[in-house]
Amino acid sequence: MAHRLLLLGTGGIAGHHVEEFAKIPGCTIVACVDQVPGRAATFAAANQISHSFESLEAAIGWGAFDAAINATPDGVHKATTLALLARGKHVFCEKPLAPNHADALAMTEAAEAAGVVNMVNLTYRNSPAIHEARRMVQAGEIGALRHVEASYKQSWLVSKSWGDWRVEDKWLWRLSNRHGSTGVLGDVGIHILDFASYGADQDIATLHADLVTFPKAEGDRIGDYVLDANDSVAMTARFKSGALATIVASRYMTGHTNDLSLAMHGTKGAIKVETDGKVSRMSACLGVDIDQQRWRTLAPPDVKRNALRFAEALDTGRNGDPSFRRAADMQRLIDAAFESSSARLPVTIA
Repeated sequence: MAHRLLLLGTGGIAGHHVEEFAKIPGCTIVACVDQVPGRAATFAAANQISHSFESLEAAIGWGAFDAAINATPDGVHKATTLALLARGKHVFCEKPLAPNHADALAMTEAAEAAGVVNMVNLTYRNSPAIHEARRMVQAGEIGALRHVEASYKQSWLVSKSWGDWRVEDKWLWRLSNRHGSTGVLGDVGIHILDFASYGADQDIATLHADLVTFPKAEGDRIGDYVLDANDSVAMTARFKSGALATIVASRYMTGHTNDLSLAMHGTKGAIKVETDGKVSRMSACLGVDIDQQRWRTLAPPDVKRNALRFAEALDTGRNGDPSFRRAADMQRLIDAAFESSSARLPVTIA
């Protein structure tokens, strides 16, 4: 089935979407939108996209598309998505769905009321290992879950492998609440919370979080950027089964560019998953290996990537996963982490 896609936003992630959807037969990005004068036209020419617009309103007025890829900045996801939903357009939105749970829930309810396909691009769901780990947990292969360790490690506040944060706006804004950042928790917290709870096949019932902002410049400021967003977060959490989790994310994990890890320990075995978003590794300690603390490498089967799952949802009319509702549930956890750190108390998830 043919699907005409609108790409909303032509920033850094836009090229990734062009590559992903180009692999899917029947999917064509027919137009792009960017409010910066000239940027959409330049992007369209470079990527053989037939139409470009400098406002979403103009693109909606044109209307010759079935679904939209929302790659705008986090703070405008809600307004732009609601405008698309009002016209009955399916939406594949970048993470986080919204800066807070109330907005994410409003978007979810609007999408469900409109009866359209709604998905969020939680990119680490593209890892075959996390799906195989979840299957093994569901099958009882590691027994009753007892402890989960999850981490998201970046080091761009130490390393210059991605550029120099001190002089580049694309990094500085991520350190400033005034410029729309909610810190490492808001930026990548949704990934590690989804990674942990999806792999464990359980919801988090309670959490206790500690958010830290480290001194990085004289007066905690560089130009117009007040460096007040959180740099690191550490959480303890309890899953609904009672299993205990430790979950961390930081931009000060020296020696790590962009690494996610998940270890799940049960009464009959354990599983480890590691990924940098490109390559995944998986190992398990099961059966007779438990007494020897011996880990064996596993080779999980390939899985469908998010973009393909979105296209298939468009084909069938049945919503795909991760959905808006899943992303809203993760945003509830992020909000709870902010609340917990501020109050220095555990928070029960409603």
